[in-house]
Amino acid sequence: MTSKFETFAALHVPGDPLILFNVWDAGSAQAAERAGARAIATGSASVSKAHGFSDAEELPLDLALANAERIVGATSLPVSVDFEGGYSTDPQQTAANVARLAAAGAVGCNLEDQIIATHGTPERAMHDVIDQCARIAAIARAAPDFFVNARTDLFLITKADTHTEAMADAAIERGKAYADAGAHGFFVPGLADLRLLEKVCKAVPLPVNFMAFPGAPSAEAVAAAGVARISHGPFPHMLALKAFEDAARAAFA
Repeated sequence: MTSKFETFAALHVPGDPLILFNVWDAGSAQAAERAGARAIATGSASVSKAHGFSDAEELPLDLALANAERIVGATSLPVSVDFEGGYSTDPQQTAANVARLAAAGAVGCNLEDQIIATHGTPERAMHDVIDQCARIAAIARAAPDFFVNARTDLFLITKADTHTEAMADAAIERGKAYADAGAHGFFVPGLADLRLLEKVCKAVPLPVNFMAFPGAPSAEAVAAAGVARISHGPFPHMLALKAFEDAARAAFA
């Protein structure tokens, strides 16, 4: 019998990407499933804001895990959780936290290489490649058959007009290293230059995840560049809140 992990992994096809319309709770997961989703993925900013917290691991770990478990219980689809930096910089503690997420029923998670500011480092600091690989390898040992979508924030923390071939090369170096460490996917939020995106897709031996955003290249264009996964980050939650606020304003008028 095919496991949910195997089902989820098989959905990542370069050129025919898995579309993930990110959710934040059990109700939004059920709505996504009714709309035709093939898998469910959360967005950390959306989950945090829905619970009254800011992003960057301000949402308590136990609450993040409980929310993930409720989402898993509300849908028949595989669920991947945006787990930010894993709630630790230490490889073993990060792995232990991810193991708890796997025990809650998630089949995968995003793990970013930006050091969360709450861990006592300056904002926009990045994990060294070796350190991040140690975290990924520890997760692979602690949670086998768990889809680690290794996220690099190289493009997210810089402006689009500064994205260069050299930055793409640096991302490729990270992607290859993360693959060797045991990652299953490579997430490049903020990269919207199709030429550079195609270069990353061709060079990194992992399915590449593109994050859609208002004004970004179309799904068709990024699929042609070779991406295998398209997610939508915080934007579905933002749209839902805008619709709610507009309806509330009309009701109160």
